Amino acid sequence: MDLFSEANKREFIQFSLPDATILYYPSFFSSEEATHYFKIISEETPWKHDTIKVFGKVYDQPRLTALYSSENKSYRYSGITMHPLPFTKTLSAIKSEIETVSEEKFNTVLLNLYRDGSDSNGWHSDDEKELGVNPFIASVTFGAKRTFHLRHKQDKHLKHKIILENGSLLLMGGTTQSFWQHQIPKSKRVTEPRINLTFRSLK
Repeated sequence: MDLFSEANKREFIQFSLPDATILYYPSFFSSEEATHYFKIISEETPWKHDTIKVFGKVYDQPRLTALYSSENKSYRYSGITMHPLPFTKTLSAIKSEIETVSEEKFNTVLLNLYRDGSDSNGWHSDDEKELGVNPFIASVTFGAKRTFHLRHKQDKHLKHKIILENGSLLLMGGTTQSFWQHQIPKSKRVTEPRINLTFRSLK
């Protein structure tokens, strides 16, 4: 797949990071579209608040989640097994736009609702076995902007930070998940909610 095709007319930023293929579209969706999608997804999603086990202790996951898929395949991460709902018209429309730009096909989307800056997502890679080798991840942000941290798994000095804006799209392909981890840290400055859609393809 050629992420850098001249046929792609949307403005994007290409990050020159070793062992990674990462493109960022700050305004993939207009502010009006983002506000529209945020409202619809907020209202129609049956959000779940799962628990996770860390070093033998059980905690509430610091965000709400939901899983949708065009196939009836469960998804397991951090000890949680999620069973999907069928794609809604809204999610299908968003998926179609991203597939046109990325030239990838997705059959699953994981939704995360960060209610404010106290909700977060710790260091991890999207490298579960269900995703196969070198998975392609497309991440959309609706709502409050959040800081997205990246760090190289082997070279601890390699770090990067991206501000994920309302309506933005982040594409991660190639060996990104094999060599890099990412997180959404907590922030006392963030008081508004953010909805994150991460499209992927389960094998």
